[in-house]
Amino acid sequence: MKKRLIIIDANSLIHRAFHALPELTTAKGQMVNALYGFLLVFFKVIKEFKPDYIAACFDAPGPTKRGRQFAAYKAKRAKAPNELYDQIPLVKEALAAFGVPAFEQQGLEADDLIATIARIAPQKQAHPPLETIIVSGDMDTLQLVDDKTKVFTMRKGLQDTVLYDTAAVQKRFGGLLPEQLRDYKGLRGDPSDNIPGVTGIGDKTAIDLLSRFQSMENLYESEALKEIKPRTQALLVQYKDQALLSRDLATLDRNAPIDFSISNVSWSGLNTAKARELLERYEFRTLLGRVGENNSGNDAMSR
Repeated sequence: MKKRLIIIDANSLIHRAFHALPELTTAKGQMVNALYGFLLVFFKVIKEFKPDYIAACFDAPGPTKRGRQFAAYKAKRAKAPNELYDQIPLVKEALAAFGVPAFEQQGLEADDLIATIARIAPQKQAHPPLETIIVSGDMDTLQLVDDKTKVFTMRKGLQDTVLYDTAAVQKRFGGLLPEQLRDYKGLRGDPSDNIPGVTGIGDKTAIDLLSRFQSMENLYESEALKEIKPRTQALLVQYKDQALLSRDLATLDRNAPIDFSISNVSWSGLNTAKARELLERYEFRTLLGRVGENNSGNDAMSR
């Protein structure tokens, strides 16, 4: 039987949960809606996928590699309220109580750590084969999808979820393969991260160009450019440097310097006592039943 690794994109789930749920406070007035939403997704994931290994990845505070490369990267994002940031340590506390190791590294984003773990984990767990499922609140990690890796994300809110394999990515992006999505963002850009792409080129044109030429390298060959409509050709030439920069910004680093061992993320299930203590402390009484759902009698999840 194959083994399964869950990699949690923690910051994206925290943001998704905070904005998806109304204000939720403890009796002492502590805001806990993001923590509650994060745990809703966590319990859903472990019940559905019954992992053998779990890791969580966080964005480290401070400047990032992409921010140094392009000063306007993510510049248009409104700063999240302090009530969201105050809950990040609570999520880390919950993960520690549940026996889930957390990874973060200065200068790198969680997506780069996720990409690196997804690359190296199967090499460290070759027999039986390893399936990796990335749990994220957004779709930046879809470029990592392959025959061993899937992405579990939300369409809207927290409960409407979808599991992306290669076929699902193709359906979502007009036939493009996961490995073409970095080129797609190079052409179309990504407004959420303030990645510019090629000015004047949107979804439809980007998908059409990559369907015809497969990659930006092929697209920018002189003979290929001659086959493109004059207006689009002019935009591609004028904004070539911007396109290449955008693709670089959109490409996740699969070789991040990370100290990772598959044995260190092994997971045999919730520690019932620690899980119950944490849920009771934050007054999540409706979640207490999930502990019993996800654990067998000996504190280990049954497969």
